[in-house]
Amino acid sequence: MNHSAEQLSSEKMAPEEFDGGTAVACVILGLSFLVGAPGNLLVIWTILRHVKQRSHTVVLILHLAAADLLVLITLPLWIYSLAHHWVFGEAFCKFLVYIIYVCMFSSIFFITLMSVERYLAICHPFVMMRWKTKSVMNRCLVLLWLLALLLGVPDVLTKPLDESDGSEQCFIREYSSVTQAIILLCLETLGGFVVPFIILSICYCLVAVQLRKMSFISKQKSMVLVHAVVLAFTLCWLPYHIINITDLVCILTSGIEHECVPKSVVFSSGALVFISSSVNPVLYALFARNLRGSLEESRLVRLFQEMATHTIKLRELVIQQQTVNPSKNMKPA
Repeated sequence: MNHSAEQLSSEKMAPEEFDGGTAVACVILGLSFLVGAPGNLLVIWTILRHVKQRSHTVVLILHLAAADLLVLITLPLWIYSLAHHWVFGEAFCKFLVYIIYVCMFSSIFFITLMSVERYLAICHPFVMMRWKTKSVMNRCLVLLWLLALLLGVPDVLTKPLDESDGSEQCFIREYSSVTQAIILLCLETLGGFVVPFIILSICYCLVAVQLRKMSFISKQKSMVLVHAVVLAFTLCWLPYHIINITDLVCILTSGIEHECVPKSVVFSSGALVFISSSVNPVLYALFARNLRGSLEESRLVRLFQEMATHTIKLRELVIQQQTVNPSKNMKPA
């Protein structure tokens, strides 16, 4: 059963069969690596080295960049596999598969926690004042990493190597039974997209309602940037999970041997998944381009510092308005 975010490396082809579609895929993956790897390294270095006051949002961006970097550093191996075949053995293949799925789960968990943090800061500021301690955030991060590590284990149980036609390719996910296929696809789609996306949607809707009641509307870059990160992640991962659902329906109706999704569609969804790991540094650069920096303080540092102070200021304004008018709805602007 051909299925995976990285099925870009699942085509069975010898070097002499290297076609145009594969060349395009290699170019996309190469660009993702060249842009995303140094970009995420820059984000990590900037936050660790220059941002002393780190809000919850900035800390989550730091961990998100680390997860994206782990995915991107595997790209040269997938590019080589596309152009030739997998030569690194089954154990290493399973290890890389595991890393990629762990990073997939952790990324969506961090983005979801980012939205929950913003919801609490704006809609329940007094609760947020008790939750804002560094120890609470650290416990949340450890819990989310452990959950991602746990959810990545089932995918290692599938067979990741295909050895037909005299060459091996990594990331051909073969299920041993219909039951295993259903469990893994449901776990991946529900835990890695549907449930987090529902939480995201609810949080942002409630925040939007609350902001409309207030006598000010914040238009700072940090709020728009968080929305852009969420939107980019959703757009990049949505096709992959649509293929998941299609595969699930196909398995229920036709069995695990039937292939429903054309390889060209799988290639496209795989490219989007890798692009999602490289797009965030580009977004940060775009949002920081109009900020004034100095020799000691770059524009990217200014952006993260703004993010560190924006939610705090917004929460203080909410508390102030709730204190002044505790029994009244705040008037819209």
